[in-house]
Amino acid sequence: MSAGVDLDAVSADFGKFRAVDRVNVSIQPGEFFSFLGPSGCGKTTILRMVSGFITPSEGAVRIGGQDMRTIRPNQRPTALIFQNLALFPLMPVWENIAFGLEVRGIDKQVRRRKAEELLRLVDLPDSADKAIAQLSGGQKQRVAIARALAVEPKVMLLDEPLSALDLKLRQHMRAELRTIQKRTNVTFIYITHDQGEALAMSDRVGVMSQGRLQQVGVPQEIYNHPANGFVASFVGENNIFAGKPGAADKGLARFETDRGSFTARLGPGVSSQTPCKLYVRPEHARLTAEAASGNAIAVEIADVAFEGNFATIQARDSDGRMLMVETRNDGAASLPATGRKMNFVFDAERALILADDVPAHGRAA
Repeated sequence: MSAGVDLDAVSADFGKFRAVDRVNVSIQPGEFFSFLGPSGCGKTTILRMVSGFITPSEGAVRIGGQDMRTIRPNQRPTALIFQNLALFPLMPVWENIAFGLEVRGIDKQVRRRKAEELLRLVDLPDSADKAIAQLSGGQKQRVAIARALAVEPKVMLLDEPLSALDLKLRQHMRAELRTIQKRTNVTFIYITHDQGEALAMSDRVGVMSQGRLQQVGVPQEIYNHPANGFVASFVGENNIFAGKPGAADKGLARFETDRGSFTARLGPGVSSQTPCKLYVRPEHARLTAEAASGNAIAVEIADVAFEGNFATIQARDSDGRMLMVETRNDGAASLPATGRKMNFVFDAERALILADDVPAHGRAA
């Protein structure tokens, strides 16, 4: 069983500081939903409001359609996994997993059977009697997940649980978490500042900045169609040009900068009066030896970083400002030499003119 979670104009104030500002979002039963944003943006505060450890200053939290206003944390159908996991080092693995059942007065044999069942679910079938100290970091993560699942929550709350792991293990655990979530169909609400985690695991992502929900969408939408400049710059890399939008036609507009005049797609809500910038992702730009008309800037190659499956090329314009191009390693393309004169080129359809910030107080379905 899983339950949906509705945040209805939820705010959280700490004195005069507003940590969360009128957030509206509906998380569906069985969905893997991630709140993504930098430190201090309010995402952990949201998690604590859902779990009941913080009371909203305004608005309501509903789980399975029920208002949680008067429901204490231990009475909510949620389980919370912290960054430090909080496993008990003096208990064997199975007792760690069954601890919540012991608190509820469940018989020892039933607890043991349930723990072993959950260990099979998280692919640790022979670990019941091991000490916590015998486990690797990834195995400890799976024990923490099994312990949370033991109390049969309808909503699992995860507060940056992979942040202490090394890169390879984080990537492995992303797939593990996603598999476990799909296997159990429990609603997962995941908190992270790591865009790779959010995009790789989530059904949908909510991007936050300064307490406000900037955009909610599937990972491809968040990356390919950012709602504003913050989302574009936080999720992925971008070449960013300051300037002003000009005449528009059929969704394309001129954009005047001190590097020249370019054509690009208009983002949501952008007009001639909107403070905005032009965004070009490195993988949507290319370098050409020949002079090009349209969206082109003369550059000199400053650095080439070969990273295996792709290469990142830094190019310097005539004012000394750096531009970035990312190219896939297909085994055929040659990389330019440092110091070579080339042209940084991008297509109008692959560039976006985006507002610097868009207040996001409406419901995100």
